Amino acid sequence: MRSYESTASISAGADAVWRVLVDVGSWPAWDSGVQAVDGAVAPGATLTIRSRAAPGRAFPVRVTAVEPASRLELTGGLPLGLFRGVRTYTLTPDGAATTFRMREEFTGPLLGLIWRSMPDLQPSFDTFARGLEARVEGR
Repeated sequence: MRSYESTASISAGADAVWRVLVDVGSWPAWDSGVQAVDGAVAPGATLTIRSRAAPGRAFPVRVTAVEPASRLELTGGLPLGLFRGVRTYTLTPDGAATTFRMREEFTGPLLGLIWRSMPDLQPSFDTFARGLEARVEGR
């Protein structure tokens, strides 16, 4: 297993953070790494994400968990579990603030081969967390 993770402390309640997080159509406005997202957050739905790093490529992911104001999980990869990415967004209330955590775990028999050809995703994870924080806080 390999993974990436980023966190942010956001000065707002979990409900406010959740509203921005699940408005996936707005992601390009506050995350410079996202070109477009098609679809809507609903259990079992498919989102199609286009990143600026690979503008000609679409990444379909399935919404595998929705726990309002708490957890969102997206799963993508190759058939038969040959390569799988599970991205989990977690919101944890912390007084008047919310701790946001975004983590993606990669698994599967082709992980070693694919991992070597993948770009370092840590900067894009950090950009997403900072962008969400700024959007929710109105900065």
